[in-house]
Amino acid sequence: MTVNNKIDTSGKYKGSRMKAENFLPDDYRPAEDEPFMNERQTEYFRRKLEAWKAELMDESKHTIEGLQDSARAVPDIADRASEETDRALELRTRDRQRKLVAKIEAALRRIDHGEYGYCEVTGEPISLKRLDARPIATMSLEAQERHERREKVHRDD
Repeated sequence: MTVNNKIDTSGKYKGSRMKAENFLPDDYRPAEDEPFMNERQTEYFRRKLEAWKAELMDESKHTIEGLQDSARAVPDIADRASEETDRALELRTRDRQRKLVAKIEAALRRIDHGEYGYCEVTGEPISLKRLDARPIATMSLEAQERHERREKVHRDD
């Protein structure tokens, strides 16, 4: 981080930290040849997660508005059943989005604590390709595959 020196009201210099977001180009993509989870990568993933969360929250708002608008008496029984099915599907989708927002918030907390991008099982870095595709990932691909194999074995029992 860079320190930006400013003069406060008493005439003294006041150091303030500037985030990497000021220096992150719009076309930036994390690369394997730079230090893992440096300021630019961290800021890239923070922005990606915050944009995803904002998109989900916006969709949620539209879902709620849509459900409020559709809360009307429909005389035809088939139309009412169809509307109730649509409403149930919307609510299930909204519940999945709510859980996803919680995972996004957890990923943002990991960024704040300097733990983002590292496998919770092995402690090894998660590949940048995996994080770019699934920024809420908490395990490396190998650890995730082992976890899913164990889950499948126990589910089959």
